[in-house]
Amino acid sequence: MSEIIFIVENSDEGGYTAKALGHSIFTEGETLDELKENVKDAIKCHFDAKEIPHRVLLQNKQRRFN
Repeated sequence: MSEIIFIVENSDEGGYTAKALGHSIFTEGETLDELKENVKDAIKCHFDAKEIPHRVLLQNKQRRFN
């Protein structure tokens, strides 16, 4: 797999949530930096080493985070 996209939203409790498009991967973080690390960890847990996407995109309606 070459790419995976996560939709990022503000959480009602504060911080952020992220959901992968086309995969059952969900995570959250208090800051964007924490969210990025949690996304990396979630991807490693979800995919076998050979299947891990080479590119991860985090995006919301306003802008894209790389």
